[in-house]
Order: sequence, then structure tokens, then C-alpha cells
Amino acid sequence: MTFRLIPAVLSGGSGTRLWPLSTDDRPKQFHALCTERTMFQDTLARFAEASDQIEVLAPIVIGSGRHGDSILAQARELGIEPSAAALEPMGRNSAPAAAVAARLAQEQDPEALVILMAADHLIPDTASFRRTVAAAAHAALSRIVVFGVEPTGPETGYGYIESGAPIEGDVRQLVRFAEKPDLETARAYLASGRYMWNAGIFLFSPAVLLQEMARLAPNVLAACDRALETATHDGPLIRLGAEAFAAAPSISLDYAVMEKTDKGAVIPMGTAWADVGSWAELWRQGKRDLDDNRLHGDVLTADSRGNMVWSEGRTVAVLGVKDLIVVETSDAVLVMSKSRAQDVKLMVEQFKARSR
Repeated sequence: MTFRLIPAVLSGGSGTRLWPLSTDDRPKQFHALCTERTMFQDTLARFAEASDQIEVLAPIVIGSGRHGDSILAQARELGIEPSAAALEPMGRNSAPAAAVAARLAQEQDPEALVILMAADHLIPDTASFRRTVAAAAHAALSRIVVFGVEPTGPETGYGYIESGAPIEGDVRQLVRFAEKPDLETARAYLASGRYMWNAGIFLFSPAVLLQEMARLAPNVLAACDRALETATHDGPLIRLGAEAFAAAPSISLDYAVMEKTDKGAVIPMGTAWADVGSWAELWRQGKRDLDDNRLHGDVLTADSRGNMVWSEGRTVAVLGVKDLIVVETSDAVLVMSKSRAQDVKLMVEQFKARSR
């Protein structure tokens, strides 16, 4: 089966937990964190070329109103021209972004499928991921297929998906979504064999998703339609109408649609995946030296182990320390225990308050 595919990239996040490198003006997806390309570019590059089963059409990007230039510049560095880059005047979570992506995809090619992906996920094996997308394509003609990740341990930082009976091939019924669990619950999920991590990647026909949004989240769809009707256009850049978009509830696609629909399905990714959402996760995913340190930039170490040290300019030296995160940028220097990686927002709030 050959099918047409429109990549839709969600690039509206601010990446607070990777402060001070990730900022409102240049969030984490526009930095090269895991490869020589930025995470946004790596996401676009997953479907930069067609294959025997997939005819890839021009991508759609949903991003922040302050990042239009970065979106176009980084896409064009890869020789990719988005068919549209819809710019949000304010963040409204993934359901409104998905509605806008589906409307724009429907205008581009109503018969194509859409693969909705966040711009800040790490998927090293692109070929395997593309095979999984192809395997889910037939089911996605009539269902909204979410991608799950086979757990490698009782992770408490991810949401989970419970899968049910087979539909076709590796595609299974979607039973329910589960919020980030405590450790005991995560262990029970693994023991059951029915749960996967929620990768937040979706494959669907625009018509099916819009039909379900009209039924289950009509206020989201109505606000997004008005935002598109009142948008201003500058080449591929589409600045969504601010007043209309502000009326959209801030809600995830999981809550707005996937937890209520009877058209949900799930397929395992079949490859490694990570949500690079913190400095500790970046340490886990990167190459480390013999002392288990991950180092970037001008860094000196001695008698130090298990550290994440990132320098954007000045020399950073660490001596006799363990399990620290040290980040140097022109804006700030962050030093914290690796175990507190999820709490960076406490520093961001103080930094922003002082700046104001």
C-alpha cells in the first residue's frame, strides 16, 4: 500500500526544564542537543524523502508567534519548504494545534494522512519509525492511531497507554490513557504487559480527526476555525487570529479527544524513543565519558562522575563532584543536583520575576 503523508510538527513549547539554554526566544527544539542538527530539524528530516510505501508531501508546522523566522530558516537549511507554518499568538496545548494542523492538511490534500509529531522528541532509528508509520497507515484511514513505546523500566515521568485486542497487524485497540504513575503503579503496568509509554505521536486522516473534534471538542474546533478565518498570511507564515485563538480551551489532544473517542488505536513504535524534557534526560541520552559525565563545550573535569556539564562559551571546570548538572550560557549559570532536574521551573520563575 502506498499512501500520501503530511508531516505536521508541533513546535510551540518553551522547554522550561532545559533553562537557561532553552528560553522563550529560542526554546530547546531550535538547539542541537542530540545530533549535529537541531531537534526541530531532526523531526523534519524523519520524512524528508519518499519511500516505496510513503509519498511525503510538504510539512506543516504549528509554532509560536515569536518563532516564525526560526522555523523557516531551520527548515530551509534542510532544503525543506513548509506548506504552512501556523503561528500561535499564545500557547493552547496540543488539541487546538492538532485542529489547526488537520484543517491545513485538509486544504493541502484531503486524501493524505497526517503524522503529528512534537519537535522535541528523540527517535534515533528513522527507518524503523517510518516502517511503523507505514504499518499503521491502513488503520489510520478510519482511526486515530497513537504511537506507544515498549517500556524499558517502571518510568514515572511518562504517561501510559493501555492496549487491547488486535485490530490488524501490530495495531491494537486503545483501551485507556493513564497519567504519570507512582513507582508501584508503574511496576504493575509493566507486569501486566498491556501498557506502553505514550509517545504523543498520532497518525490520522484529517477528516476523521476533525469529525471527532466536532463531536467531542466542538469549542476547540470552532475557536481554531475562527482563528484561521481571521489569520494574516505572509508566504507560508500564517498568524492565527489572536482574539479567536485565545477563546480555545488550553487542553491536550489526549483529554479533548483520545480519552473519549471510540476510534482510537495504538501501535508500538518498534524503536527507541525519548522525550528530551530535562537535563537529566539529556544526560541519559547523550554520549558519556569513562566517568559517566556528559560534556558539551569548553569543559574541564577531574575526580568527577555522573555529571551533565554544558558550556555555551566560558570554560567550566568541575572538580570532585558527583551527579550534578552545570549549565553555562550568556544569560545565566545553573548548578543543581541531577535529582532535582524536574524543578528547574523554580529558578526560571525567580529569573523572570527579577528580569521584570
